[in-house]
Amino acid sequence: MAKAFSGAVALALVHRGGLSLDDTIGEWLPELPDDWSAVTLRELLNHTSGLPDYSKDPQFQADLNEDPTAYFPPDSLLPYVYDEDLEFTPGSQYQYSNSDNVAVALIVEAATGASYDAALERYVYARARLGETSLPIIPEQPSPFLHGYVYEDDGSLLDVSELVNPSLAWAAGGIESTPIDLNRFIRGLLGRSYFGRRTQDEQLVFVAGGMSDPPGPGENSAGLAIFRYETRCGTVYGHTGNFPGYTQFIAASRDGTRSATVSASLQLRPDTDAEVFAELRHAYELAVCAALGRVRSDDNRIPRLLRD
Repeated sequence: MAKAFSGAVALALVHRGGLSLDDTIGEWLPELPDDWSAVTLRELLNHTSGLPDYSKDPQFQADLNEDPTAYFPPDSLLPYVYDEDLEFTPGSQYQYSNSDNVAVALIVEAATGASYDAALERYVYARARLGETSLPIIPEQPSPFLHGYVYEDDGSLLDVSELVNPSLAWAAGGIESTPIDLNRFIRGLLGRSYFGRRTQDEQLVFVAGGMSDPPGPGENSAGLAIFRYETRCGTVYGHTGNFPGYTQFIAASRDGTRSATVSASLQLRPDTDAEVFAELRHAYELAVCAALGRVRSDDNRIPRLLRD
């Protein structure tokens, strides 16, 4: 869900005239591959850019496995895929890529002449009163914190809370926050705390079938660094995400007055944990129903697999 933060910053700059959604990588980041030069900020934000995903690159994965606690400088991430072709013609289809929001944050730095951290503080943290949200570059977390786990081969749980440096994801997944701050953030995003109606209208143009990664509740559609989730209890807007040891969901109503966050202490995905992930997705929907005040009598239960 850190991608929603990078989207908020970029759109705040669009609102102020510092960026345009039609600006290209070539205009702001001419040092990046020539094949990427025509990709627009809009295509980066709605994952129709075609940029190959650096996090899937074998050399990146090897470097990460060699020392998961190591710091990855932001400008070291995209070079892993500089020699790879675009996945498709930009704008022609949807494909979720962690490279997209790294490129967004680099454009933000080029446009502001300051660090991405500074832009987050100025355009998001300060406006939403987020006092416990940051973009750390070390694996250690401030206490107390929600511990995250992975399963060992023998079925036991390994605490990986402080074994992986979040810099590996940076603007694509490195945000550290709390449920209260996340609710404030997503309410501010839908409530136009960071940019105005005209920019929000651009943000809420959706690509049908654009599934967040991992999928959110109901039917998913992709906007600009935000997803629409159409559930049986109503429609909300937000983001999902995961990281070693964690899976996260945030969403708010269209007017930003109601919101929900769901945090899980395992990195769950439908392709690796289909049955458990289905229960987690059901929990997302229960949270949406509760936030919208539409809980049914048979909804008052904890999903069995998550409880066990």
